[in-house]
Amino acid sequence: MAAPAPPHALLAEVVRAVLHSWPVLQIAVDNGFGGVYGQQKADWMVDVVQQYFHDNADLQQSEVEDFVAQLMDQEFDTVVDDGSLPQVCDSLIQAFSQWQQGALQQLKHTLNTLTQKSQRAKVTAPPTQSDEDSSDETQVMECDSSAPSASSTEPLPPPADGEPGWTVVRKRK
Repeated sequence: MAAPAPPHALLAEVVRAVLHSWPVLQIAVDNGFGGVYGQQKADWMVDVVQQYFHDNADLQQSEVEDFVAQLMDQEFDTVVDDGSLPQVCDSLIQAFSQWQQGALQQLKHTLNTLTQKSQRAKVTAPPTQSDEDSSDETQVMECDSSAPSASSTEPLPPPADGEPGWTVVRKRK
């Protein structure tokens, strides 16, 4: 029988399982959003998130969400808006709380649950027309005829003075 993992290593495994089972991170890594070192960034992210919990006491859900969202944005150029960020952060908070309380059995159970249901997210691009097919066709953009035209002859109102930062650009007649 293998020796039990130290508590710190067990927490790292759970954080890794939570983050690596997150479809948003999987898609970002698989599609190179983090560059050629995307997988290394994902592994690094595990250490950074774990350190964030150790360095900050009594973290709120919103603080963890902001931190993870910032990491995803800075390292993977990815804005997470699919609703999964609160769930992932809640799992991280629960894992850290279990670890702090010494509930290692619960932490092991969490790890087992995550590794059993872990599936890779798959993204496939929709089929596109070949260049040969699209060169013969002209694409037409439909416009609403009731919308005002950009070349309207009505004069624009004069710019309001005192609005710093705005530049008015007008078409010459």
